[in-house]
Amino acid sequence: MIIERRQFFFPLFFILVFLGCSFDYGSGTDERNRPDIIMENLEYVRVRGGDPQVRFRAEYAERWEDMQVMEINEFTFEQFENDGAGTNAVGGAGRARIELGTGDVMLRNNVTIDIESEDIIISTGELTWRDRERTLSGSPAGEVIVERRDGTVFTGTGFSANARNRLWEFSGEVRGTYVESDD
Repeated sequence: MIIERRQFFFPLFFILVFLGCSFDYGSGTDERNRPDIIMENLEYVRVRGGDPQVRFRAEYAERWEDMQVMEINEFTFEQFENDGAGTNAVGGAGRARIELGTGDVMLRNNVTIDIESEDIIISTGELTWRDRERTLSGSPAGEVIVERRDGTVFTGTGFSANARNRLWEFSGEVRGTYVESDD
């Protein structure tokens, strides 16, 4: 019996191709490592009692429903006054993590917050807002710059602020210039 080369070649070719293939069944990672929602060019407004409380914008955001977390890139925000008529504070950061259940926010990468009602601008690499306690804090060793439009500038480490009692403090070294007004 003589087998033509073509008849032998095609089945052999398909067997070699099939054995040479590998299938990617995924990395075996848990589905929880993937966000439930991915958003681009996002604008979000939080409203209470019919009045806007805060608006934030982001280039990119990922949301995990089971963990109640959002991770955000290129984050900017506006905090409105009690009636929602004007802004009280504006700011932004390269990255943000928002704990949706608590309202806590961790800001990283070129953080700037301008609190217009206090005439204070805060600049640093990392800040954390604890909503329930109404506190803002920097990393213990991270340098924070606090400026006023009158030329007052303080730079220090161990920054913390309590919004309820309007207490601002540094637990580490502080240096700067205080401008006293004539008023």
